[in-house]
Amino acid sequence: VKPAELAAWIVEGRADYRLIDLRTADEFAAYHIPTAENAQLPALTEYPLLRNEKIVLYSEGGIHSAQAWMLLRAQGYEAVYMVLGGLESWKDEVLFPSLPADADAQARARFERAAQVAKFFGGEARLGSDAAAPAAGAELPKLAAPPPSPGPAAPVAKKKKKEGC
Repeated sequence: VKPAELAAWIVEGRADYRLIDLRTADEFAAYHIPTAENAQLPALTEYPLLRNEKIVLYSEGGIHSAQAWMLLRAQGYEAVYMVLGGLESWKDEVLFPSLPADADAQARARFERAAQVAKFFGGEARLGSDAAAPAAGAELPKLAAPPPSPGPAAPVAKKKKKEGC
């Protein structure tokens, strides 16, 4: 799964997949992709996954997710995918997309869309000379709970129906 595709799923609010972060609990606590669950590779076989659900795995660069993909496929899980490039690609493509100074109109249009997605996730797009700056040095956005959705309106009290004798 490409990072931009995963970002679109999250923005759309899709719930037809489970995103599994294979990094340590400390790394997960420091930053993780929204909607992710934390499960380390050694304990993955005991993690409560269903065989009929779409499972998307990621790790820092992708090595552990490739190992987890092979493990789950060997255990009979059919719909197992990896985030291509792992968290590093997520940072580069989703949180901190960059536009080279010599980009054409089509690349600029793609960049504008990517910049809006970056803003959604608390990242920041980079232009021109900023584009060469490594995303690894950039501070990762702090995850916050999604804003509370307005609950249903208070029910209007209905008159009690008269019961006859």
